[in-house]
Amino acid sequence: MSVITAWTFTRWEAKNEPARGQERRPGPPRSSVEQPSGELQLRSGDGHHPDPWLLARRLLVGRDHTRARTGRPAALTLPGLESKDADRSGIGLRDHVDAVITAVDQAEGPVVLVGHSGGGAIAHAVADARPNRVARVVYVDSGPLGDGGVINDELPVVNGEIPLTDWSAFPPEEMRDLDQGLRVAFEDRAIPQPAGVATDRQVLTDERRYDVPATVIACAFSSDQLKEWIAQGQPFVAELAAIKDVEYIDLPTGHWPQFTKPAELGKAILAAVDRG
Repeated sequence: MSVITAWTFTRWEAKNEPARGQERRPGPPRSSVEQPSGELQLRSGDGHHPDPWLLARRLLVGRDHTRARTGRPAALTLPGLESKDADRSGIGLRDHVDAVITAVDQAEGPVVLVGHSGGGAIAHAVADARPNRVARVVYVDSGPLGDGGVINDELPVVNGEIPLTDWSAFPPEEMRDLDQGLRVAFEDRAIPQPAGVATDRQVLTDERRYDVPATVIACAFSSDQLKEWIAQGQPFVAELAAIKDVEYIDLPTGHWPQFTKPAELGKAILAAVDRG
């Protein structure tokens, strides 16, 4: 089982459009099953450089070498995220979804998708398009986005792209453990997100997506908080609530565990794969 990686930097809130007058609520934490000859894919939704995930990928490689059960990780760079100077004009959510679908179609055997932040929306759309190929989706501080929802249409857009949001805009729970040194490294690697990826509406058509098992690695919000929102019938977790088989792994830290808890994140992903 190999690992394909892609990343995100800007903030994401999973949200469907609320009814008129309804209060907007924060989304769930935002943002490969172990089978023979399967494929493990990690991805994130907003502009990311793969370096922060290096330790997690190395853990997966080590697992491959010692147990011969997962393939080698490889980085999947989504359209418009090739570099800071890449052309991001005209790129939308479906372009990112289609890029991942192409990778799934080229893989041998079942695939596990790992989506961080807005990447959860992308991974869920791929599970919708290829429910017979995706063995599990792992949501890292993320969650599935339902049909008609948008990743985040409230982020500032500059010349058709969304730059890294100022740190002051992030709530304390998302900034946990992200010290000044990590922030500098983060800023150095940040790549703007094509605006359309964050603002386009999700299009889902196959209810078999609810049959694909999911793992939620809960970071900025705990699994208990997520379950409470589900019990309350909150609309922003309605799609997660509809999935038939969901497990939760708590990894208490901020929104970017690939920076703040990379070893623990790698182990959590492996645990999800083992239980696949």
